[in-house]
Amino acid sequence: MKVALITGGTRGIGRAMVEEFASAGFAVAFTYAASAEAATRLVAQLAERGAKGLAFAADVKDFSRAQAVAEEVRRELGNIDVLVNNAGIRRDRVLANMGLEIWQEVINTNLGGTFHYARACVGEMIRNGGVILNVTSVSGVNGAAGQTNYSAAKAGVIGFTKALAKEVARFGVRVNAIAPGYIDTDMTASLEEAARKKLYAQVPMGRAGQPRDVARLALYLAGDDAAYITGQVFSMDGGLT
Repeated sequence: MKVALITGGTRGIGRAMVEEFASAGFAVAFTYAASAEAATRLVAQLAERGAKGLAFAADVKDFSRAQAVAEEVRRELGNIDVLVNNAGIRRDRVLANMGLEIWQEVINTNLGGTFHYARACVGEMIRNGGVILNVTSVSGVNGAAGQTNYSAAKAGVIGFTKALAKEVARFGVRVNAIAPGYIDTDMTASLEEAARKKLYAQVPMGRAGQPRDVARLALYLAGDDAAYITGQVFSMDGGLT
């Protein structure tokens, strides 16, 4: 049985990925930062479907915790075949009003967290092969006003992906990134209808994507059908970029 480790696995895109990989026969470990109740419930739901899941409370900003989580996954489930760096946050401000704390929190979570978990898994993958998938954003591709911190972090994830892909390709390790646009998650659900329509008007397809759309792309990129794909960024945005 293959093993996937997914950061930020209890909500939105991360939860969809946990469910999609489990449905495909993976043993799935995932991290969460906030709701232990949601994590416990998700593990139980996977068990009801005959899938194996493990949940780990972890702040992705914590380098030593990333090492510990990866080691425990190996001990409990076996070698990690797929790592998905999904966990991320937004703290939107125009730069003129952005404090240092907000800047650092977003950079250290979205970019630092990607480094922490990739670093915790890459040595094993160099020995055994594997796949690393990093969730970036259209904001990292095009930039977004009011999101200099988020755009910088997600653009950094793209550069990280391309550089790491070149480092590890000769060892049979593939590294790719997915750049979602507007996806139907808690963030979009909390918007007023007028604001939501204004956002979707920018999208040629006129609507948001679904978390499962991103999860299915991740599962494809993790599989053998994508064996010759590495160092790429896949925008899933309804034509926005």
